[in-house]
Amino acid sequence: MLSWVVTFLVIALIAGILGFGGLAGASIEIAKIIFFVALILFLISAVVGFARRGRTGL
Repeated sequence: MLSWVVTFLVIALIAGILGFGGLAGASIEIAKIIFFVALILFLISAVVGFARRGRTGL
């Protein structure tokens, strides 16, 4: 997912340099959304991993 974020940031950078402000803004917003979704999924995965690690009897 983080590769998608980098891809959209590069698209936004190129679009901004070429003068396509609307496309650049949309790409930045998409990159932000994907980044926060990836961050939330990482946190959920970390919490579940720590919870499973605590169960030594199973």
